[in-house]
Amino acid sequence: MDALFSNLPLLSLCLGIGLLAGIVKGMVGFAMPMILVSGLGSIIAPELALAGLILPTLVTNGMQAFGRGTRGIWTAIKRFRLFMIVGLVCILAASQLVAILPVEVMFAVIGGPIVVFSLMQLAGWQPEVKQSPGLDVLVGIGAGTIGGMSGVWGPMVVAYLTALKTEKSEQIRVQGVIYGLGAVALTLAHIGSGILNAETVWFSALMIIPGVIGMWIGGRLHNRIDQKAFRKATLFVLLVAGLNLLRRAFI
Repeated sequence: MDALFSNLPLLSLCLGIGLLAGIVKGMVGFAMPMILVSGLGSIIAPELALAGLILPTLVTNGMQAFGRGTRGIWTAIKRFRLFMIVGLVCILAASQLVAILPVEVMFAVIGGPIVVFSLMQLAGWQPEVKQSPGLDVLVGIGAGTIGGMSGVWGPMVVAYLTALKTEKSEQIRVQGVIYGLGAVALTLAHIGSGILNAETVWFSALMIIPGVIGMWIGGRLHNRIDQKAFRKATLFVLLVAGLNLLRRAFI
């Protein structure tokens, strides 16, 4: 930690990645953990990268969930309560594996879902399914397990909501609620795992600043540019970042 704070160019790069993550989240409602863990994980230790995304993710998800008032939040919780419960339990359980996993395995766990999600979305594959308790449990297990180990549960959540053809404004709201609750669980879980500790919490707290600023900028840009084109560009960047993490895992 002392080495990071004393290395101004490296710290500035970390803050820049946080700003980019906030801008993207402000525009499309997701991808902050993916960008943070991909970008930070490429330049600093994966455990520190994971710690760095915890608090900014918690704060910005709260902003997203309550940014348009409390109306609709309980409806979202009621509809996806089984998914949320299963996901939160899996986040708490899987987070305890982080401290004992080899670095290469963590890179693979982080990079794999990002690459799969990016390729799926860039290829235009958007499966249409009907919500069911069984599917809620299945996706909750997958998203929670990956989220607990890597801090990234967005890909499966977004893919599931897209497959259900959730209306745009409702999808943004539901994402905020799901990610917000997940971020609370992730914070508590990694206090227990030791990833977020008395040293790393300062880096995570510092990352809140560019994350919030970026989210504000992204919100301002939300209605001013072609989101479809920007989202494709974002997915391409995520694909490259994910492939880089897989390179570090296997080469």
